[in-house]
Amino acid sequence: MTLALAFLLLLALLSSSSPSLAQIHQSQYLSDEQFHEELVVRPLAGDHVNTYFQFTTRWHYGSRKNLYHTQLTPRVIAEILQTYDVKELHISLTQGLWRYETWGYPIVEATGGAELWAWFSAQNLSNADVNKQWTQLANVFSGVLCSSLNFVDNTNSISPKHMFRPQFMQSGDGGNESSQYARYATLPREIVCTENLTPWKKLLPCGSASGLATLLNSGYVHNTKYHSLGVKVRTLCDPDDSNNCVVELTQTANLVYDLKLLEQSSTDFSLRRLFGMGLNGYCELASSSKIYVQRNEQGERFQLVPPPHDEVTSIRGGYTSLYGVYDLQQLFDREQGARLFNIAWVGAKDNNRKHRTLSLPPIYAHRYLLGNGQKRGRIATEISNTHYESLPVVLLELIPWYVHAYLHTLSIRIKAQHRHEYGPKELPFKLLHYSPGKQRELPTHLEIGFVLPAQSSALITIEVDYLLLKWLEYPPDANHGHYIGAAVISSQLPMGRNYTALPLEGHLFKDSFNASRPSYTLTLRTEALIVSLPTPDFSMPYNVICLACTVVALAFGPIHSVATKLMIVERQTTIPRNLLRKLFHKLTNRKRKEEAAAAPLETDEQTEQEKEEEEQKKEQEKEEQQACDKQAHM
Repeated sequence: MTLALAFLLLLALLSSSSPSLAQIHQSQYLSDEQFHEELVVRPLAGDHVNTYFQFTTRWHYGSRKNLYHTQLTPRVIAEILQTYDVKELHISLTQGLWRYETWGYPIVEATGGAELWAWFSAQNLSNADVNKQWTQLANVFSGVLCSSLNFVDNTNSISPKHMFRPQFMQSGDGGNESSQYARYATLPREIVCTENLTPWKKLLPCGSASGLATLLNSGYVHNTKYHSLGVKVRTLCDPDDSNNCVVELTQTANLVYDLKLLEQSSTDFSLRRLFGMGLNGYCELASSSKIYVQRNEQGERFQLVPPPHDEVTSIRGGYTSLYGVYDLQQLFDREQGARLFNIAWVGAKDNNRKHRTLSLPPIYAHRYLLGNGQKRGRIATEISNTHYESLPVVLLELIPWYVHAYLHTLSIRIKAQHRHEYGPKELPFKLLHYSPGKQRELPTHLEIGFVLPAQSSALITIEVDYLLLKWLEYPPDANHGHYIGAAVISSQLPMGRNYTALPLEGHLFKDSFNASRPSYTLTLRTEALIVSLPTPDFSMPYNVICLACTVVALAFGPIHSVATKLMIVERQTTIPRNLLRKLFHKLTNRKRKEEAAAAPLETDEQTEQEKEEEEQKKEQEKEEQQACDKQAHM
């Protein structure tokens, strides 16, 4: 009974996760449009450093017709709100894997590759209209971010039922209720590179010319162990006044550096060492520009140079965090000649690399494949609960159409953390939603909910078959394998240990300070999987081409010779069949050939003699003519 109540509490908290109107109105706008830039630096375990950039633009545009006049907000965002019925949009482009067991929880969750989900809401909106707008929206941001989001379609998209809850607020529209539709898709094969970072920075009001965005140098960003670019758009409207709306654009860049890869003997580091340069100022269009540095936990072993301007102590969920704050606007306004501001983290001289003991997060997960061969296998997801209380868990699986899953093989087995093998005991389902896939049309959509007991681990397995594709459906590197996107796991944490996410009603990092709640919504991602589908021998066409070209080359020479040369048929005399006559014939033929060969020589000698006689005659005639000429002169 208690387990069922705990799970119902999770669904209630998820359904009530939207920000309230009072929380929106409590911050009065100083102007119609504001821009904030923030940088959070957190030393992590294992000589890693997490740097989190957040750029937030809030525009109190009022009525819908004012969307035609943009200032700080990119015009493409305003045009999307005008053209499509999208109220909330999340896009992430990520390279690498976040290590929950050693790094804790990130501020913003993201999975490897490209991830996209959105909420659509409008009156008289149908499912077919949403599918059309979803594809067009992906195509728009494919061009905006120079990514492969144009491959998002119905074959890799689903409609989540319980995992994602809206974070937007819409107007009442005269009391008429509007339909809400959610769409979710992943492209785990997407590669993040400089072509994505450059257009992402162009969406900022100052671009990469000034402010914290100048630190995002592609040569240093893409050499990290983990980097993720994110774009989040949501609208917040007064339910009683449709002309009182706010659009919020949040751009995030989450990086994890490995200090061992910086080629330095010590673990000391600085902004210049991480990003290749210091700060040359702040964005002139920003209302605030601040850097937050974590001083407790792994940050205790470093001394900051220069010291921070202010320190903030935050108590959240029973856990205390200490942050040093650098206000860049005060720094550069006070020191007019200051250039290339730098912060250094210097370790103590007597620090013998003593690290704090790592405390595992309350919940974490891993995902892997079971079985062998290219015909069938099992997808296994292992979720561990290190907390001393039971936790409700919701799991979302998006299985591509070329992997056929069998629902009747779905099982959840449980074991205590001190045990190494799973027993036959299974956990019951508290929630189950299954939508079977269809070859080349729809993926498999699975959502399950259960309550995970304290100090235990659950293994969720489902058997799958690997389909044989058409030869045109294989990627260029077919033997590399095909990807299955990461699973999404959601839970409610009763405490704030390792929890750094922003509250739903907040839009700045400072809003997370002292933001204690009865529970904290957590969403995490697992690893993506690579399956080896039955693959034909693509080298055979190459071999056939080589063999055909060889045959053509060998046949072309004789055919060309026969077709271009002049053929003369020589008449042959009949050869006698008698042996004596054959010998006589050979002797006579040889004699004839000798005579024929000697005849040209004789003719050549005769012609030479005739030429000599003619020359002698000519000389005599010349001499006689000369003699006659002399007598005539005399």
